[in-house]
Amino acid sequence: MYWIIKTTLGWLVRLIWIKKIDGLKNLPRDGAFIVAANHSSYFDFISLVSVLPRRIYFLAAEKFYKSKFWYPLMVSTGQIRVDRDSPDKKEVYKKALLVLENGKILGIFPEGTRSADGKIGKTFSGVAKFALKARVPVVPVGISGAYEVMSRHDKFPKLKKSIRINIGEPLYFDKYYREEGNENVLREITDTIMEEIKKLVN
Repeated sequence: MYWIIKTTLGWLVRLIWIKKIDGLKNLPRDGAFIVAANHSSYFDFISLVSVLPRRIYFLAAEKFYKSKFWYPLMVSTGQIRVDRDSPDKKEVYKKALLVLENGKILGIFPEGTRSADGKIGKTFSGVAKFALKARVPVVPVGISGAYEVMSRHDKFPKLKKSIRINIGEPLYFDKYYREEGNENVLREITDTIMEEIKKLVN
């Protein structure tokens, strides 16, 4: 189902909205890594699926699983459900780490939810914890224009707006391995990742 969606819906999104893609050469051709991107629209998820050549597994908020439209897409494409209000995230970590251990790509929006104004907001350090625990690089991605196409306040996408995707070089955090329990280190790494994303958005 993932490849069917990528081929059909992805083709349509690339045709209508995605006007520029930079940095595809920065994506590792094989092996596990994390894609970390800013989040201002539902189109962030769709855009990344459309342009990344390899399959990507996202951490997806519980609201997608309560939607008649999104539920079948989330389940059939194997996305990882995150109940944000649940204090127990053990199952989420288990599934996410399994993706990376199997040499696949994990997609994370460190902000955890769509921006209300299109600007990068508060971030969570889960991306750093996964990177250190699985010992994989993080590829920062800046998505520009998705908020203008369809913000969280819109019911339908705008046809005359366009999206640009800018993929940065992989970030390696080898020197921090074994520090996934250090909150200061996790925050430092998360901030470093977000600084790179901000550069790619501008």
